[in-house]
Amino acid sequence: MRRMSIIFFLTQILTIATLSAQEFSIGPKIGVSQGNISVNGNTFSTSNDKLGYHAGLFARLGGNHIFIQPEVLYTNTGGEFKSTQGSSTVSYTAQFDKIDVPIMAGFKIANFFRLQAGPTLAFILDSDLSSTATTTAAPDYNKATIAYQAGLGLDLANLIIDFKYEGALGKLGESYVGFPTDQRQNQLMLSLGIRLF
Repeated sequence: MRRMSIIFFLTQILTIATLSAQEFSIGPKIGVSQGNISVNGNTFSTSNDKLGYHAGLFARLGGNHIFIQPEVLYTNTGGEFKSTQGSSTVSYTAQFDKIDVPIMAGFKIANFFRLQAGPTLAFILDSDLSSTATTTAAPDYNKATIAYQAGLGLDLANLIIDFKYEGALGKLGESYVGFPTDQRQNQLMLSLGIRLF
């Protein structure tokens, strides 16, 4: 995971360095998300989505058409999954507090519409798992994961609106109470940012 993090940041630094910084803006960003936990395994399946939120800062630099938009966001998200063994079904609700560092690259159309995509690194600060069972074992979640984001954006005066999908490239966990399961966090995100300058 450390090697992936180093490659991630070196790639972004090189990409930013190749852009001529004709535009630079920075500001706060807030938003809501709809997250789920994608699982597979013999006894596990995905269940309901969970609403979440995020808040932080963004910056944008680039030219008239191509731009880079790095962000640092505090994110609260999660999802539900269930385990079925015979006639018994247990529902689980996972919640995560994390720091997301997406670095979006994209291009502008007609000076206000944007297409963008890029990698994001997530550092999990805290996690919680509750269930309908009488006791719930604490999962061994990874402390950092990598994902990708892709979506659309609108620039309206000093407001920026982003609608993005985040898909996991790394696993949150590989097993739960001895049962193999590939758990991954995915989410739809709607954000509003204000360009201070």
